[in-house]
Amino acid sequence: MSDNLQPLYTPIKRRSFFTYAGATALVLAGCSKDSDPTTSTPGTISLGAGDVGVLNYAYALEQLEAAFYAQVVKTPAADFLAGELAYFTQIAAHEAIHRDFLKAAITKEKVGSLLQDLTPIFTTINFSSRNSVLTAAKLFEDLGVAAYNGAGILLKSQAYLTVAGQIASVEARHAALVRDLLTPGSFAADDQIDANGLDKQMTPTDVIAAAQSFITQQLDASLVGK
Repeated sequence: MSDNLQPLYTPIKRRSFFTYAGATALVLAGCSKDSDPTTSTPGTISLGAGDVGVLNYAYALEQLEAAFYAQVVKTPAADFLAGELAYFTQIAAHEAIHRDFLKAAITKEKVGSLLQDLTPIFTTINFSSRNSVLTAAKLFEDLGVAAYNGAGILLKSQAYLTVAGQIASVEARHAALVRDLLTPGSFAADDQIDANGLDKQMTPTDVIAAAQSFITQQLDASLVGK
């Protein structure tokens, strides 16, 4: 099995986890129970309904991002510029923390409703090429920002909504950095900003459709937030 086919979930380092665990516990204490998935299209994995569905939706995306950046750090492009590996190492840590927070939140919300570990498909990404890595990172970060922007309205828990907003702002910082590394001065380019000056948003089904080619398992986001 190649590195790209390893399960997306790889636990973060013990120290990083416990640094974050205190904040996680505080947030989870203020969240309520919700429903789990009920039906799904045959051959697909339902992300679930209600807040659990939204959390599993975000968890799927964070699994994908964490796996991508872990691979970037593990096999850095030969033509990375000075400092870029350090940037990606920091982003990789952020995404792993997001992933593990969501895993803990879903487990607390309803036992047995956690989305399984997903398997990435990174065959279209050349990890030895800076341009290929930055192009993929731009895609994942822009997609992540649009996903969180579109999912906020679906959350019933104020505590989760607050955290989702905080994660979205981190993802937006990542997106701005990656965009500027790829094309200097493009950190707030118009292709991600609507006529009102707001970041774009996407529905769960549209986001999963855009991300599906990078995930082995077929995901069904049709019940997310319902």
